[in-house]
Amino acid sequence: MSYSSQVETFRALHAAGYFVMPNPWDVGSARWLRGQGFKALASTSAGFAFTQGRADQDVPRDMMLAHLAELVKAVPDLPINADFENGYADTPDGVAANVKLCIATGVAGLSIEDATGRADDPLYPFDLAVERIKAARKAIDETGSGVMLTARAECFLTGHPDALAESARRIEAYAQAGADVLYAPGPKTREQIATIVGAAGSKPVNALVFGDFGLSVSDIAALGVRRISIGGALARAAWAAFIEATRLISEQGSFAGFAGNGPSAPLNPFFTADLKARS
Repeated sequence: MSYSSQVETFRALHAAGYFVMPNPWDVGSARWLRGQGFKALASTSAGFAFTQGRADQDVPRDMMLAHLAELVKAVPDLPINADFENGYADTPDGVAANVKLCIATGVAGLSIEDATGRADDPLYPFDLAVERIKAARKAIDETGSGVMLTARAECFLTGHPDALAESARRIEAYAQAGADVLYAPGPKTREQIATIVGAAGSKPVNALVFGDFGLSVSDIAALGVRRISIGGALARAAWAAFIEATRLISEQGSFAGFAGNGPSAPLNPFFTADLKARS
């Protein structure tokens, strides 16, 4: 079957070896990451939410779809993987319908979480979670797009009391349900990551690095991980510098937060040349 060049590229990246897939939150950050030579990018629900003055998980579906389309348009030669949260629906049928809307934005991949977004009941029951992945798989197949499906087990991030074991159980089931890539955000140690890789069987695993865990890209790849993403970490790094600089101004009348700032270079020359090249 013939897929779009972005889908073909994305599938090839997962076939062997490993790659880092950073997460832009707007057009500028996407273009900059492209300029650094990254071969694929992923959206970040948190990073985008902050640009809209919203908390993570508080972006409406249609707003997110518009953002995904904007990212695809911003870097048309790179695959974009969509952080599509829980598919913006509880039921398998709802997930399927929304997955098709997501595919229409032009993304090369998308992820579906098993987190409900409800504090009193944070994870979908196991059987329902599996059915949701099956529904997403069927929806993708019906489009004939070849878009890659990533299934996410959110046990660590939702505070499950036995997060590693439950993540492994769900990852194994999602692999059997038709997910192309498996993803359990939260593990920080070699042992935890290796357990998730083992649960996925022969299918590629995405590892999330949202801080310095003492592991390098090559360390994580050596555990069998094919794809490394960083979620909202870049957006949070930018916000951290912004927050500290504004705190010093408001509390101390000090501009010391700008001490590490350079001139607008390399941003101005980069964006000038980049815009000229794509115009």
